Amino acid sequence: MNSPATKDAPKVGMISLGCAKNLVDAEIMLGSAKAEGFEVTADPAEADLLIVNTCGFIDSAKQESIDAILEAHRQRHEGTRPDAKIVVSGCLSQRFSTDLASELPEVDAFIGLDQVAEAGAIFRRVLNEDKTSALNLVTPKSRYIPDFATPRFRLTPNHSVYVKIAEGCNHPCSFCVIPQMRGRHRSRSLDSVVREIRGLVAEGVKEINLISQDTTYYGMDLWEQKAGPRQPVDPARGTSLVHLLDEIGEIGGEFWVRLLYTHPAHWSDDLISAIARNPHTARYVDMPLQHIHGEMLTLMRRETSREHIENLIGRIRAGIPGIGLRTTFIVGFPGETEEHFQSLLEFIETVRFERLGVFNYSQEEGSRAAKMENQVPTRTKNRRYREAMKLQQKIAREMAESRTGQTLRVLVEQPNIGRTEHDAPDVDCRVILTKPAPVGEFVNVKVLGAQTYDLVAEPIA
Repeated sequence: MNSPATKDAPKVGMISLGCAKNLVDAEIMLGSAKAEGFEVTADPAEADLLIVNTCGFIDSAKQESIDAILEAHRQRHEGTRPDAKIVVSGCLSQRFSTDLASELPEVDAFIGLDQVAEAGAIFRRVLNEDKTSALNLVTPKSRYIPDFATPRFRLTPNHSVYVKIAEGCNHPCSFCVIPQMRGRHRSRSLDSVVREIRGLVAEGVKEINLISQDTTYYGMDLWEQKAGPRQPVDPARGTSLVHLLDEIGEIGGEFWVRLLYTHPAHWSDDLISAIARNPHTARYVDMPLQHIHGEMLTLMRRETSREHIENLIGRIRAGIPGIGLRTTFIVGFPGETEEHFQSLLEFIETVRFERLGVFNYSQEEGSRAAKMENQVPTRTKNRRYREAMKLQQKIAREMAESRTGQTLRVLVEQPNIGRTEHDAPDVDCRVILTKPAPVGEFVNVKVLGAQTYDLVAEPIA
């Protein structure tokens, strides 16, 4: 039986790094710990057990994770709780736990992605055991997926939440090792997702951010299981993102549903229509494209072409009035020439994405791209990054300035900060409010001007 936390309950703290998908895992671990009788603390220095939930996607994220582990040990050694335990979780732990166990004797236990729902019981075990060597509980192939009833301790503001609709990935992108860490794509049932969202809306949540490695692949694996591995996947005949959006559209209340992490290979006209007809669905599409030149897309193994991408963007913009498109690109991928890069710049200039990010290519151990010839020098990657972002900054400024005088609906994040439906939490732009508005509520504002990326607006009745 789960025991409630008391004043004498052990305290658990969390340092969570990386993406929103990792954040959901962190919330599940804390939910499990709370159900097991732990008290959750926001102050790592107070924790009897501190979880460092790591990211292992690119080199800079891996280094940030290692630094966080070492800093946690330093604070433990110098602080008031020298006997506190350190548990490492997340993608870095899932991928490198065996190596890390010998290289980081400061860590008491390593857990993987399949252990998040049973984390509370594991934490009890770690607290009760005298350490002789790091406890390594990571299983090699991740198969876990959360359910609507999985306990969570939310780390986001009360008005905004991430809902993971699937886990894992089937795509063969040559720069990426996520399938090696998180396993093959596996969707939650439609009923599970809808029941979770109904509960969140009933609690007063105003923004539901749907996430997975590829949200547009949602449900296709369920149809594959029924049809057989050699049968074509027909999203119209089984659970799909279209069906999910329509089901969410039947839920009463005032809230947004936002689509993150879509893949250009799995869009359909049915999905475009579903976004357009469902008023709860934010007019926002996050679709990482990574590159546009055909040779780069082939080397990246992106399963699509420039022609397909350009046609899709045209259909999305025509089919969903007021849509805001967000994408990300990689510069400096092995073999990228100046011709390839200039093609990318011309594409950015022509399409004029409402939101855009750029990443330097990271040579990931275990990926196909890491073994490719013609690796691009760091200096060249940095220059290309600066050029691409300078171009996008100009586009973003022009777009922001063009909204002066418009009336927009925003979700208030802080008394003087809001976000439009074109702005996902933490990654996109803000609306700076000239006077305070109620946090967690939708308000209408009149745009007075812009500050490069951000808008300045006045709340109106």
